[in-house]
Formats: sequence, structure tokens, C-alpha cells
Amino acid sequence: MDKNVARRGFLFSGAALGAGALISACTSNEPVATQQASAPAAASAAKDGNDAPGEKVVIGFSAPAADHGWIAAISKNAADAAKQYTDVEFKPVEPTNDINQQISAVESLIQAKVNVLVILPNDGQQLNQVARQAMDAGIPVVNVDRVFPDKLSYRAWIGGDNYGMGVAAGHHIGKTLKDKGVSNPVILEIQGIATLPLTQDRSKGFADALKTYGFKVTAQQDAKFTVESGTQVAANLLQAHKKIDAIWNHDDDQGIGVLAAIKEAGRNEFFMVGGAGSANAMRDIQADSGVLKATVTYPPTMAASAIKIARLIAQGKGMSDLLEQQVPQSITLASETITKDNAAQYLPLGFES
Repeated sequence: MDKNVARRGFLFSGAALGAGALISACTSNEPVATQQASAPAAASAAKDGNDAPGEKVVIGFSAPAADHGWIAAISKNAADAAKQYTDVEFKPVEPTNDINQQISAVESLIQAKVNVLVILPNDGQQLNQVARQAMDAGIPVVNVDRVFPDKLSYRAWIGGDNYGMGVAAGHHIGKTLKDKGVSNPVILEIQGIATLPLTQDRSKGFADALKTYGFKVTAQQDAKFTVESGTQVAANLLQAHKKIDAIWNHDDDQGIGVLAAIKEAGRNEFFMVGGAGSANAMRDIQADSGVLKATVTYPPTMAASAIKIARLIAQGKGMSDLLEQQVPQSITLASETITKDNAAQYLPLGFES
């Protein structure tokens, strides 16, 4: 799996990226009644304009190779979103996990003079320069998730909230344990790749949320975002801790291995929260027949949102639920907590591990 992987948060719904992404406010000298009466009509007109076919745009797309479920869904969601519009020509390049090959692929899209580029880089730092080349050539770049360090290298960024994932997991575990009257619980954390900033953000959010309940992580180990490591790490932690109250596993892909180790050990005295929002995890949560009781999202639907944003930018439009005339420069998506109570709602947007 890609060692620079950065993962997942909020679920997109609506053709024009409306509800929940951002909140805008304004001040005016108009009477309040006038503002309230005119705003819905303006929003409705903007939405109709965004949905209607407009100027044809060519959207170039580049992403890593599908070496795990989340990345596979990134490319699928992007392609599916593009198909919704008769005014969009979708121009993807061959996905790759080789940095130099991705740079060359993006350069080919620049040479083809696409109208806008959507890029999920293997590594934001290493693809920063080629993204800047696109921007300097007058081609807006929509940067997905793994951010380019130079803000001049992208017109808009959309991605998940890794810290928020940890916070969501911490609050779910903390509240569940408090409601059960558990004191001094044994809480384990299975990370992805410990050295990555995204993992460190997730762990910090988790620790900060647990503190609000007077809890802390008992033991922490990384599982490299792979099924095999998930199995091995979980087996080691289960052997080391004869009693466990809760586990947070950062990633539902590696969670397949974690759950396999738990089943092999015959342990069920604890509950587990996953991370990313895979369809596999959601079905397990719905069934409510094992230790997995929730997952916190970082879904690949952000790629579909990126295509919609790219179309709006290329056509000079803004987002229909905002008053501003242009698409925002940065959109951080929220992390949702999925339990058996709402799994059916989110399942259609899950990805297969």
C-alpha cells in the first residue's frame, strides 16, 4: 500500500455542494424581512444555473493506483460524478504509485490544455511543482486530500479532517464507556503508519477527546494500513492485554485483519470503532453480531465533490448555497460517526475494502 496514504471524512450529497460544507454570513443595511425574503429565491436561481448544462469543460484527473479499497473508490467516484454532466469531458490519466510517472501524467494533461485539473497526489510535496506549472499555465487545480504545500499550486483544496476523525472516535468511545459506568478503562489504539502527520493528527484528536471523559489510551501500535499488519498487531495487543474495554482502529481496510485476529482469539469483552467508513465495516455494524460497533468516516466521495467543484470553477460559478460568487479556496470535510442506527443511510456511499 502507498506509504504516503492519507485518508478519509464527510459524505457528499447534492449536485452543487450545498449543505454543511461551509457556512457563510453577511451584513447588510436591508431590513431583516427583506433579506429573508430574497435569499431563498437567489439560492434557487443559483442552483438551477449550476445544474443546467453550461460551457463545455475538460477535466483532467490524476490519482494513485488502486492498491486498496479507498483509492479504488476515489477514481470511481470521480468518474461517476463526471458522467452526471453532459458539459463535462472527463480525461483521466493512468493511475500510478510512482511519483515520476504521476508528474509526467500531469504534464501530459497540461500539454493537452485541459480546462481544469483534479489531482490527488501520491505525495503533495513532490507533486507541488507540477501543480504550480498547471496554475501558472492558467489551468486551475483542485487538490484532493494530500495538500500541496504551496497555496499557489492549487485553486481549491478539498479533503478530510484527520484530527476530527480522532475526535469523533474518542467521543464515541468515551461516551459509551461513561454510559456503561466503566472507570479506568483499557483503551487500545491501532494506528495506520505512525510516522505520517495524518496519523499523528488522528491520534491527537483521539487523545484530546478521551481527556474530556477523564480517559487515556492504554496502548498504541501502528499496523501500516495493511490487512496483514492489522492481523499481526491486533494479535499482539490481544495477547498483551487480557482485558480490554475498547479499541479504535484507524482504518477499515486494515480492520479486516484486526477483526480476523479478534475472531481467531475468541475475544468479545470489548467493542471496537473503525475508521474511514468502508461498506464492509458498515455491514458488520448493521449486523451487530461482533465487536465492531461504529466507524468514523473519511470517505472517497470527496473525489466526486472535487469534480463538481472543478466544473464550477471552470464555468466561473460559485456554490449555490453560499452567497459568494466563487468556489471557496479550502473545504475541510467533517468526520461522521456511523452506528447501527444510521448505517443504512451511509451504506450507499461506503467503499469496498
